[in-house]
Amino acid sequence: MFLTWLDSNSWLLEIGGKRILIDPWLVGSLIFSNLDWLFKGSRSQNRPIPDNIDLILLSQGLEDHAHPPTLQVLDHSIKVVASPNAAKVVQQLGYTQVTVLAHSESFTLNNQIEIKAFPGSPIGPTLVENSYLLKELASGLTVYYEPHGYHSPHLQQSAPIDVVITPFVDMTLPLLGSFIKGGNSALEVVKWLQPQVILPTAAGGDVVFEGLITKLLQSKGSAEEFRWLLEKNNLSTRVLEPKPGDRFELPLEKRALAI
Repeated sequence: MFLTWLDSNSWLLEIGGKRILIDPWLVGSLIFSNLDWLFKGSRSQNRPIPDNIDLILLSQGLEDHAHPPTLQVLDHSIKVVASPNAAKVVQQLGYTQVTVLAHSESFTLNNQIEIKAFPGSPIGPTLVENSYLLKELASGLTVYYEPHGYHSPHLQQSAPIDVVITPFVDMTLPLLGSFIKGGNSALEVVKWLQPQVILPTAAGGDVVFEGLITKLLQSKGSAEEFRWLLEKNNLSTRVLEPKPGDRFELPLEKRALAI
């Protein structure tokens, strides 16, 4: 299995001979509701559009997960699996093969990869977006992705899981509290799932952020602090910190083949 981190929450996952693009933001700026004075993310140059994408996987409908400018330039015939909120975005853009997954529902890609939706991040008072568990059916290899650090206790029924992608850093805003949970939340999910490898997401990478929200934003934690937490709790999970754009093969033990 290969992974490429594309900044922020964007990943290219190569598993079971398939290429899955997760929460892609590859072109243009990241702006919420056209309010660039409030928040704007930008990079010095666009990321190359990956070739031969088999599936686009969207966890949330907000712009940092279902990024309209990126989705506009991707091939609209690519299959999409999305939360109900994210599905509305791609459907409005004209995508033709969209599968909506509610919590606990599953989708199988070419009889090779099973994708199951779990409760993920709460967005507002009533909406809870998706996290995903991906499983290569031939080998049993499993990958769990939740970009805001909100982990459903129901995941424990799927343990052990080989790879976890989730934040290490807590990010908070005045009055709103934590909207990204790292640290103790990531530690808890490691205790639940006993992954071989954990990787951080929601980090900036090569991105520059500006706007009012960035002045109010408070962050706490780091990969080094998280390694210390794992060691303190006698957990053997390895922390990997990929560089943006680097494709790498995950070092996994044979445990994955015995699931």
